[in-house]
Amino acid sequence: MHRLLLAKYANSDMDAYATRAPMKRIMILSGAGLSAESGIRTFRDHDGLWENHDVMKVCSTQGWIEDRQYVTRFYNDRRRDLEFKKPNPAHKVLSQLEHDYRGRIMHLTQNIDNLMEKAGAKDVIHLHGTLTDLRCEACTQTFHVGYSSQEGNEHCPHCGNKRVRHNVVMFGEAAPEYSQIQEAIRHCTLFIAIGTSGAVIDIVPIAKEFKHSILIDPKRQETRSVYDPKSYIDEYFEHFIQKKAGDAMDEMIEIIKEHMDGLR
Repeated sequence: MHRLLLAKYANSDMDAYATRAPMKRIMILSGAGLSAESGIRTFRDHDGLWENHDVMKVCSTQGWIEDRQYVTRFYNDRRRDLEFKKPNPAHKVLSQLEHDYRGRIMHLTQNIDNLMEKAGAKDVIHLHGTLTDLRCEACTQTFHVGYSSQEGNEHCPHCGNKRVRHNVVMFGEAAPEYSQIQEAIRHCTLFIAIGTSGAVIDIVPIAKEFKHSILIDPKRQETRSVYDPKSYIDEYFEHFIQKKAGDAMDEMIEIIKEHMDGLR
């Protein structure tokens, strides 16, 4: 059903309109709530524990310095677990959206899983890295290992160095892909935030940059700053769909249709 709806919205009439008006594009920022319905847990929902581990021990530069083997085992386990996770309906709709509006979607995700790719997406930007890759600490290049353990993949295929690590941005590190956020703000006309509380990337300043915006979240989230004049994040969005990601897709598609067809 979603596929038919999206195909309808990307017809030749919309293409003809695009020749007469500035190109409309969509910025999507997704977070852990998108993959939660596929059974991938987030530490922010479990008192600071990520799969029963202290997140600062497994996802911080200090934790990595203190015990590389412990951190490596943790990501090996997450990688093996990911192999059996399947994309949920929201992943599939977003993948179809990328296909139907090819070149007009910038999907930035905070998730390190590959469920969008399993759903068929090709152009997702992973802001915090990818679980299925490793990174060389010498040349900084990444290489794909899929669901394999880091053991047995400890030689960088680019430079031969043996010091490799998980390809996940840790607390205390810079996130190079964050530059893509500003790029998306400059070029997009509709902002959609899905399954993100704004705890890592503050979505309020992003929403302020857009006339048209959608927030999808089953819970109302309070704003982060005591100086903020509004109490809840959703107050900065044009549309607030207070549902889980999978349940919000029909309503989201209707808003996208209205925007992309040039009615807004």
